[in-house]
This record gives sequence, structure tokens and C-alpha cells, in this order.
Amino acid sequence: MSVEFIGFVNTREHSEIHPPQGPLIQQDYITKVAKAHEDGGFDRVLVAFHSRSPDSIAVAHQVVAQTSRLGLMIAHRPGFTNPTVAAHQFATLDHFSGGRIAVHIITGGSDEELSQDGDFTTKDERYARTSEYLDIVRQEWTSDRPFDYEGRFYKVSQAFGDVKPVQKPHIPVYFGGSSPAAIEVAGKHADVYALWGETLEQVGETIRQVRAAAARHGRSIRFSLSLRPILAATEEEAWARAESIRERTIELRQKAGLPITGHTPPNEGSLRLLKAASQGTRLDKRLWTGVAAVTGAAGNSTSLVGTAEQVAEALLDYYDLGVSTFLIRGFDPYEDAVDYGRSLIPTFRQLLAERRGVPLAAAS
Repeated sequence: MSVEFIGFVNTREHSEIHPPQGPLIQQDYITKVAKAHEDGGFDRVLVAFHSRSPDSIAVAHQVVAQTSRLGLMIAHRPGFTNPTVAAHQFATLDHFSGGRIAVHIITGGSDEELSQDGDFTTKDERYARTSEYLDIVRQEWTSDRPFDYEGRFYKVSQAFGDVKPVQKPHIPVYFGGSSPAAIEVAGKHADVYALWGETLEQVGETIRQVRAAAARHGRSIRFSLSLRPILAATEEEAWARAESIRERTIELRQKAGLPITGHTPPNEGSLRLLKAASQGTRLDKRLWTGVAAVTGAAGNSTSLVGTAEQVAEALLDYYDLGVSTFLIRGFDPYEDAVDYGRSLIPTFRQLLAERRGVPLAAAS
């Protein structure tokens, strides 16, 4: 099972411990971070989406223009662009990038965020709409003749895309969402199902559920796990760094008038992370929930803490469960990306090669 590492490119330096400064879109910063990931041996970078954020496809164009090998995972929310149009946009960018594009479908679990874009559908309605959306997108990418489609949310007549993706049979589809409705849609459409950094028990449970959903459609799915590794030269230094990150996060949230306790997130993924956090700050070998507990698990917020070798060994535990993609980003975004490329990624690949008894290149 080949392994993929995905990083993260933002439009300016910003994290739980770095308040945003300067213009929202800083082209030099985007270029610097993208090239750090490419030079560090990452396979892809995530370009995120939020109702208030810069357009993810436009940011992806900048990353494509400044790199030559780095793949992209472009977060995309169905329902606001017609699926035929979105299919053409991604297929076109796949050509400009030389086949480096993947799309990450994020249907949206927060009614409040969705309403900012004028969407007042229920969560189950949104996932049903996403399923139809992907039905049409996939046909646009693969059909060799015009097609008709009629569903609850979309109807097209004699739709056809002249531009087909470079990648065959189509652009890879990553998919996020932890609710029962999300898992059903993932089983039908996802090439890669994305989880946040939960406990080994939680991850194993979800993998079994998603595999069962995929089997009902005669499909198999790969799995991605998102984490925030915290590295240092020694384990003691790594845990001290983790605590300083937690304290800095609390300090900045209090200054901004944001809560650090009593969180009631609207989405299933955050609820699952908080459930893990309720069991303690240190779980399994070195899973750390300190920032997740403080922030209400608003996104990828759990960490593996230790030396590069210790964290790589912990990643292997998830690999043994069936995870083949690791989305890793740091609290010091640029510096951590450089460090992951220098230490964590090569260490993991070396350990995997030693386990398999094969040359390093064969374990990548």
C-alpha cells in the first residue's frame, strides 16, 4: 500500500498560535510555503475552503504556477457552482498542472457557515445534493457522449464536457464528513475518505463503517488521516513544546474573546474529537488533544508528539489500520513543513521500508 503525505498551503501565516498579520492574500508567502512542501518531499498540499476564505481554485492556480511536481488537494463545497461548470474548472486546471489535481469534497456541517452563502438546507439534504453533484461531475469527466440526468436537486439535458482530465479515469475525489449521511455518500463516491486525528479505536471503527458503505456499491476506498505533529529533538522537549502551544492558544483565544471551554460544535467530526479529548490529553502512544479541547476541535487539531522517529512509529500504527495518506500541518506552518520534510517524512518512509524488507524507493 503506497503512502502519500499531504501538507497545507494558506494565503498568509496563520494558526492557533500565530494571529494573522498583513494582507489576506500574500503571493510571496504562498510561493514560499508551496516550494517548501515540494522540496520537502510532500506529495500534495491542501488548499482549504471556508465561506469567508479566498477562492480555493484561484489559490490553487498560484500554487500550480510556482511548482513543477507538487500535487494539490483543492477543497470544494458542492451546491454553489453548477456541477457541470465545476467539472470543467477542475479538468482545465488538471491540464495546466500536468495532472496534479485532486478535489476534496467538503459538504459542510455548520448551518451557520452555510447560511453565510445563502444555503439553508439541512445537513441530510446537503449530503443528498452532494451525491447528485458528484454523479454529474464524474460523468462530465468520463462520459464519451452527451448524457441526461434528473435528480431531486439537479437536472441536465445532453450535458457533455469537451475537456477531460489528464488523469484517468478521472481526477481523484477525497471526501470529508463523519455523519451517517456523509459516510453513505463517501461509500458511493470517495476515492479517499478523510478522517481527523482520532484514537486508534475510533479510526478503526470509522474505517470499518466506510468500507461497509463502499462495499454496498462494489467499491474499495483508501483512507487519509489529518494530524498536527509536534516534533523536537527529545520526547521531553516535544511535550514541553506541546504545552507551550496550548498555553499560547489559550492566550490568543482569550484576547479575541473566544471560549476555551463549554464547546458545542455542530459537526460530527468535531464532536468525535471532543469525545476523544474527554478521555484525557494523552491517548494511545502519543496522541495529544490539548489544542482540540481548547478550540472545540474546530478542524484538524489533534497532534502526535515526540521525536521524528517516535511520531513516525505512531503513524505506522494508523497505517496498520488501513490509512495510506497522512495530512500533516504544523502550528508553526512554514517552519514545521520544512521540519517534516527534513525529518518526519524520510523517517517514516525508512521505517516502512525496513518493515517490508524492501528498498526505500519501493516503500514510498
